[in-house]
Amino acid sequence: MKKLSFMRGASIALGAASLVLATTVSAGAASTTGKFNAAAAKLVPAMYKGVTLQVGTDATYAPDESMNGSTMVGFDVDLINAIATTLGIKVNENNVTFDNIIPGMVAGRYAIGNSSFTDNATRQKTVNFVDYFQAGEGVYTKSSSMVKFKKLTSFCGLKVAVETGTVEQTDAAAVKCMGGKKVTVQSYSTQTEANVAVSSGQADVGFLDSQIAGYVVAQSAGAFKLLGSAVNVAPYGIATAKNADGKKLAKAIQAALKVLLKNGTYKAILKKYGVQAGALSASQIVLNGGH
Repeated sequence: MKKLSFMRGASIALGAASLVLATTVSAGAASTTGKFNAAAAKLVPAMYKGVTLQVGTDATYAPDESMNGSTMVGFDVDLINAIATTLGIKVNENNVTFDNIIPGMVAGRYAIGNSSFTDNATRQKTVNFVDYFQAGEGVYTKSSSMVKFKKLTSFCGLKVAVETGTVEQTDAAAVKCMGGKKVTVQSYSTQTEANVAVSSGQADVGFLDSQIAGYVVAQSAGAFKLLGSAVNVAPYGIATAKNADGKKLAKAIQAALKVLLKNGTYKAILKKYGVQAGALSASQIVLNGGH
C-alpha cells in the first residue's frame, strides 16, 4: 500500500465476509506460533542474538496490523512472532507512522520493517526485502455513491483519500486525465483518518491495499462498498537493513518463512485472518535488494 517506497495490497476476491471474521476464525489444527528450528537459527548474525530486535509497524491497517487495546494484532504481527520463534530471537513491535518506518531503519532505530511493504525497485535501494505475500490496490466508497471504478483514470474528477507515504498516494497523483479534469489526492497521516474523510464526504473514494479495503467495507455495517477489482498486484516484503548483517538477517528470515510454509504455520496464520488468497509458494519467498 505504501509510498513509492512503501506499498501494501492483496486481492479484493478475498471477500469481505472472510475478512470480517478475521479476528475470530480458527486456524485449524496447524499452529500459528511456530517452533524453534536450529538450522534456520544458525543463519542469524551474532549482532542480532541475545538482544530484542525493534520492529517498525504502522498499526492502523487491519487485518494486517492494528491495535486491540494496548496489544498489536494482525497477520503480519503473528507472522513476525512465528519467525522470531523459529529463529530463536526476540522482537518488539513499535507502532510507527508508516512513512517513518524506513527512515527509522536507516537511522538504526528498527532492525526490521514489518508493515505490509510492497517490495519494489525504489525501496530496494534503501532496504532488503524478503517477500512473503502478494496483494494489490483496492477502492471503496460510500454505499450511496454513484462513482464507478475500472482503472486508475476513473479517479479523474474525484477526491481520493490515501494514507501519506503510500504507493496509492504516488499512483493516484500520477494519473493523467483528459478534458481538464484532475485527480485531487487527499493524504492523511493514518488510514483511520483517510477512512473518516470518505465517510464524512470530504473525499469521494478511499484508495488502499485491496484486502484492507475489503476489511474496511466489511466493518462499516453497510456504510461503504467496494468498487471494481484489485489493480497493481505485487509482493509484500519484510525489510531489513541495507548492510552485511541486515542481509544475513534477511536470509535467516527467508529460511524461517520456508520452514513456516513447510510445517503449515504460514498458511494457518493467513487463514486465521482470512487472507489466504495472498499466499506465496516456497519459490516465491525470495530475497531482493541485498548487496
